[in-house]
Amino acid sequence: MALDEIRKTKIEKVNKLRKAGIDPYPSNSERTHSVGEVLTNFDELSVSGAGVVLAGRIMAKREHGGSVFFDVNDGSAGSPQASSKIQVLAKEDAVGKEEFGKFKEFIDIGDFVEVKGTLFKTKAGEKTLLATGYSLLAKSLLPLPEKWHGLVDEEDRLRKRYLDLIMEPEEKNLFFKKAKFWQAIREFLLKEGGLEVDTPVLEQIPGGADAEPFKTHMNALDIDLYLRISPELYLKRLIVAGFEKIFEIGRIFRNEGMDREHLQDYMQMEMYWAYYDYKKLMQLLERLIKHAVKETLGSLKHEYGGREIDWGGQWKLYDYFDEFKKYTGLDLNESDEKELKNYAKEEGIDTSLHVGKGRLIDVIFKKKVRPEFWEPGFLVLPPADIEPLAKRWPENTNKVERFQIVAGGTELGKGFSELNDPLDQRQRFEEQSELREKGDKEAQRMDEDFVEALEYGMPPTAGFGMSERFFAFIMDKPVREVVFFPLMKPRV
Repeated sequence: MALDEIRKTKIEKVNKLRKAGIDPYPSNSERTHSVGEVLTNFDELSVSGAGVVLAGRIMAKREHGGSVFFDVNDGSAGSPQASSKIQVLAKEDAVGKEEFGKFKEFIDIGDFVEVKGTLFKTKAGEKTLLATGYSLLAKSLLPLPEKWHGLVDEEDRLRKRYLDLIMEPEEKNLFFKKAKFWQAIREFLLKEGGLEVDTPVLEQIPGGADAEPFKTHMNALDIDLYLRISPELYLKRLIVAGFEKIFEIGRIFRNEGMDREHLQDYMQMEMYWAYYDYKKLMQLLERLIKHAVKETLGSLKHEYGGREIDWGGQWKLYDYFDEFKKYTGLDLNESDEKELKNYAKEEGIDTSLHVGKGRLIDVIFKKKVRPEFWEPGFLVLPPADIEPLAKRWPENTNKVERFQIVAGGTELGKGFSELNDPLDQRQRFEEQSELREKGDKEAQRMDEDFVEALEYGMPPTAGFGMSERFFAFIMDKPVREVVFFPLMKPRV
């Protein structure tokens, strides 16, 4: 039967129910237990003979003459391993002939129902509710995807994620793990003395990252605003204000390309610890990452790209300049912009959108060097050209005290000793402004208010940021797969 015909038939059932004085969408439920509670305490409840009232969506229905078996799922499972589905048996002699007839005529797979009854186990040992009464809670007008075929089209799965989550328990379990991932990070940082804060999403000057922002307009003040690309500059203002250990977990918006590792709208954590440098923060972060991975997966090992990643071993220390020379033959202490452009051209790397020496270094690094970093580790001390917000390394001022967490050939988080010299910061912003004038849309803007805040004094501080890309990595999935409702291009 075509989808339109199925919907038409279901609407006719809704109209018949209303004519019979039955509300197909009542406001309340008399549920006494969740399915999860019943399954956990089944023996105690069944022995007592006490009646229970359950509610949920019908996921399967099997008729046998004067009996109907159906499965009810209420989504109450409190962990990825638990179940929220139970079998219900409706018999004509238990619910009454008239109600049994209505059930067979009006109740379909996909409907939400409330069922009261007593618990027992079938001969096969399956936990079951024997129904003594039922009521309709919500009539579905569209059928659920077929159990054995489901949503096979990848685009449909993401556009109609709610259906995918209904039909595929593993997809739902993925988001239990994601919640556990962020909770583990939050609990760790709080235990370390961090204070969770929130900063503006709407900004007059977007900053804190190399990215193109989304632009909007505020009618009340008649000003243009930007959705934040990072909370960094506001969080560092709070360090100036006297907060020593702060972090924020919130939404970030970047108007950039979409691929396995990038989305426009995603969750990110940033933290700033006063009186820390990049080395001290790296020690803290290794403990944080190990804690988050273990709490999320139950193990420090997982598969990525068909190979094992082990976060529990000794992390490697990768030096940016050494690794760049190892895989490209170029010495960043000596190579100029012309030499970098010639190398990129020889290697077939498109640099048409990359303005300035820093951008050239970065694109070459991502293409030729970063894929070689498989074992978990820290990539440290990159060129100052690529990082306008990090403190220079005293032993070589062409380098900055920055690190990245790397594994599986990709970058999973970035941190550094924060630049707290207002004069150096102003110069770096001016250099970035020049790049913008040359056409680099991702170059950072001059933020006079932030520079002024630094002029009041900011203590030595180290900061770090990571997004849900890290969770996608440990689950070996594209990042849009671990977002409930990723932005999709409208179907034509």
